[in-house]
Amino acid sequence: MATQTGTVLASCKTGAEIAHQPDVWREVAALVADRQADLDTFLAEALADPRSVVVLTGAGTSSFVGELVAHDIARRVGRTAMAVPTTDVVSTPRSALPADRPILLVSFARSGDSPESVAAVAIADQVADQVRHLVITCNAEGELARHCAGRSDALVLTLPAEANDEGFAMTSSFTGMALTTLIAFGTAPDVAAIAAAGEEILETAEAAVAEIVALAPRRLVYLGSGSLAGIAHESALKCLELTAGRIVGLADTSMAFRHGPKSALDDSTVAVVYLSNDPYTRQYDLDIARELSASIGHERVVVVDGTGNADVPGTVWTVPGVAGLPDAAWALPAMLLAQTLALAASLDHGMTPDNPFPGGEVNRVVQGVVIHALDAATEH
Repeated sequence: MATQTGTVLASCKTGAEIAHQPDVWREVAALVADRQADLDTFLAEALADPRSVVVLTGAGTSSFVGELVAHDIARRVGRTAMAVPTTDVVSTPRSALPADRPILLVSFARSGDSPESVAAVAIADQVADQVRHLVITCNAEGELARHCAGRSDALVLTLPAEANDEGFAMTSSFTGMALTTLIAFGTAPDVAAIAAAGEEILETAEAAVAEIVALAPRRLVYLGSGSLAGIAHESALKCLELTAGRIVGLADTSMAFRHGPKSALDDSTVAVVYLSNDPYTRQYDLDIARELSASIGHERVVVVDGTGNADVPGTVWTVPGVAGLPDAAWALPAMLLAQTLALAASLDHGMTPDNPFPGGEVNRVVQGVVIHALDAATEH
């Protein structure tokens, strides 16, 4: 079902890429279903050893995919699953990777052409005794996909073409890769409910975020616990990217925020707290939301809730129809709100969201990275 968009989402390619995500999610579900038999065989072999570790890796937004899905994957497969950025795999491989245990390296990439993408695969092969590679990418022609295609120890999953965002900021590529991973590992997310929630959110998102943009925040703080820390980080990055740093985006977990990062609060801050669907964890999210309302004013606090019964002062953005879903699943439609807010703020600051850095200070595919050889002289 096509979603009608308003002025903000219809203003540029980035807006269109935000708006088409529910359709992309349905396409992703069909694509993974077609590959599920191959995936099941590959994953069974990769995780056969009970000592095996799942390492979820990517750079920037792609690394936050791993943060979002790691907890659910660990519970589903009964193996350690950890999010480790490719930037750490490449620069500090001996500390980033467990060399004495079989590794399933899950590499996320929109283009697959960032220097770290292929380097992380090559370095993992070099430092670990046994590695298998699952590549989840939006670009079948990217260097990462081509490097791993045809290898007996690798499987490449390419998302639908619509997920390969052409705008500067990753939007549908982020949620598309996250959903692909959840389905591939058998966590059985309710795609119909997720897509329906996304479509409902898109009907009201522009009006909701306009109220926040009108406050003219200079800082946006995003907080979440567990899986939701992944979208807190991604939400803050979207704000930074699309406003070219004119609004500073910060992210943390709900509890850790008090331990120093709370110093960032001032009278120009807006705080957004993602409330966990887990009843126990949710208590801590509510505690920080109430504390923030008391310190910076309830009009500057937004809670994003999937249950429909958030009892907290401030603005409540409810994600409909997801009360029974795990946090990693309902986070996907929730992400549409943060993306729309970042886009609206970008436009409010007179930016060109599809290319907020026309001078090339920051690039869609990272530039300037030198990959240094890891050899006997540099290993220790």
